[in-house]
Amino acid sequence: MSDLVSLQEIEDAARRLSGVIVHTPLLPFPGTDLLLKPESLQPVGSFKLRGAYAAISGLPEVDRKNGVIAHSSGNHAQAVAYAANAVGIPAVLVVPSTTPAVKVDACRALGAEIVFVEPSIEARVETSTRLASAHGYSLIPPFDDRRVIAGQGTAGLEILADAPDVDTVLVPVSGGGLLSGIAAAIKSTRPETRVIGVEPELAADARASFEAGRRIAWPGTDTRRTIADALRIECVGELPFVHIREYVDDMVTVSEDEIREAMRLLARRARLVAEPAGAVAAAAYLGKLPEAGGGGARGTRRCVAVVSGGNVDPGLFAEVLAGADGRGDTIGGSCVT
Repeated sequence: MSDLVSLQEIEDAARRLSGVIVHTPLLPFPGTDLLLKPESLQPVGSFKLRGAYAAISGLPEVDRKNGVIAHSSGNHAQAVAYAANAVGIPAVLVVPSTTPAVKVDACRALGAEIVFVEPSIEARVETSTRLASAHGYSLIPPFDDRRVIAGQGTAGLEILADAPDVDTVLVPVSGGGLLSGIAAAIKSTRPETRVIGVEPELAADARASFEAGRRIAWPGTDTRRTIADALRIECVGELPFVHIREYVDDMVTVSEDEIREAMRLLARRARLVAEPAGAVAAAAYLGKLPEAGGGGARGTRRCVAVVSGGNVDPGLFAEVLAGADGRGDTIGGSCVT
């Protein structure tokens, strides 16, 4: 089997997800030519349900009996809790001690057991692997898993179904599961469409890896500086990076101020609640970055930004909405190319 997730695997995942996830629409971002893919409208508030349910629903019955375990900064945990609850099996979730309370509370409400660890990928992986071995849990990784990547890729199938002539798709990147899945779906069908990953400047390990041609990890003390808690992974996953090298056209970054401004504009103009990680793709479009590759494609009506999640702490969201950076609500727009 090829390391690359196939279009057939993504289509198979889409069939299992039918009736479970929302086929999120492409919504216009008022004042721009951008289309938004609001994965914040999923039942768990993020795209993560796609990969989690695809992986759990595909488990053989013998592997389900003891339940599942997952490590996550929050959104994957909530998705695993939801999917496990839907199929009637227990879930144990290993999460950083810094995970926003809104995400932890949502997981507990779905019946999941929570295990807190230090906020590093090493602590998460070690604890989840040890508990899986000790108790016979089936491990559901957040991104470094072909079943999960195939599930996330179903968002790419939907983008092509709703905008078959799309020129550019902007996707948030942390561990890389969403980016690699969407890129695999789109490039397998429409190779001329550009797929661009977006991450915070303060957690730019994926861009460093993309430019170096090899995986480069950033210290957790660095990645934890960003407001985008869902994008604080220290290093892009091994399997996602294979897909990124094969399919992704560019990787760009956004500043903390740009993330906050995008959150405000998404709320005020598009009426969408976006957590910081969910706003980075729209932030990249809004023209606040030097355009990658030496020029942008202004005025295109075929650019899509994925709003990956809306599980934001209420206090932080209120703070962001009340903030200002001196520009007001002026909207620019550039689909980086």
